[in-house]
Amino acid sequence: MGNDEYFMTLALEQAMECLADREVPVGAVVVRDNQVIAAGRNTRESAGTALGHAEINAIAAACKAVGSWRLSGCTLYVTLEPCPMCAGAIINARLDRVVFGADDPKSGAVGSVAHLFDMPFNHRPAVSKGVMGERCGEILRGFFRALRQE
Repeated sequence: MGNDEYFMTLALEQAMECLADREVPVGAVVVRDNQVIAAGRNTRESAGTALGHAEINAIAAACKAVGSWRLSGCTLYVTLEPCPMCAGAIINARLDRVVFGADDPKSGAVGSVAHLFDMPFNHRPAVSKGVMGERCGEILRGFFRALRQE
């Protein structure tokens, strides 16, 4: 297993923790120097806030861990393609790289609906997409299938 798959597995573990809280299963980890410095998962329902995305939670925890809003030298691994809000946070945090699993054809801002990282902002992170994408998508599809059956 390569580094990207290893760290995506850790993001998937975060996503699985969402299921107990009936949250959409999205997880993220922030890595610097091959070490996880922060993790986050979707908490929109349990925290009652639109800002409770996995990426936002992981970025906030990483900023606290390094003592700065600048996350240069860090990679974000997330199970679902970031939305516009999260893509904006990634740009503002100066993350070097984003690795995501499943595409988000409804609100993905890293290639599906839009590609904010191609716009002339002051920072452009590198992107690797589709890492363990089938597994990441499978967890999301299973969650929504179960929700529809209720």
